[in-house]
Amino acid sequence: MRVNLKRYFLYLCRWQLSTPILAIALIWLSSLNKWVATIIANFIGGLIFFWVDRFVFTSKSLAAQWEVRDNIKCSDCGKIARGYRLVKTPNYDKTSDKAPKFRCEECSQKKAEELRKRGIIV
Repeated sequence: MRVNLKRYFLYLCRWQLSTPILAIALIWLSSLNKWVATIIANFIGGLIFFWVDRFVFTSKSLAAQWEVRDNIKCSDCGKIARGYRLVKTPNYDKTSDKAPKFRCEECSQKKAEELRKRGIIV
């Protein structure tokens, strides 16, 4: 499993933000039984941080963007197949490429591994 470091860093920051929010909730609920207060504070945290976690783990702005087309000629092996090309990552932008190069699935996987080694894809 590959870890997207940007997503992981955002998740760690989110985790740190939950501490003061839950502490405030526990202070506010201090007149209740400590177990009840803890359950309610965690419920409040869940209501808030579900949305933050959802953004961190599903946001397309944090992921590589690919384009897929059917019946292309692979720019590496020449095979006619479904074609893939990497369009944009934080370190790479081919959105205005006048002559985009599509690759069949097999060649695309090889190219993606090469780009991972160069740090273009996380």
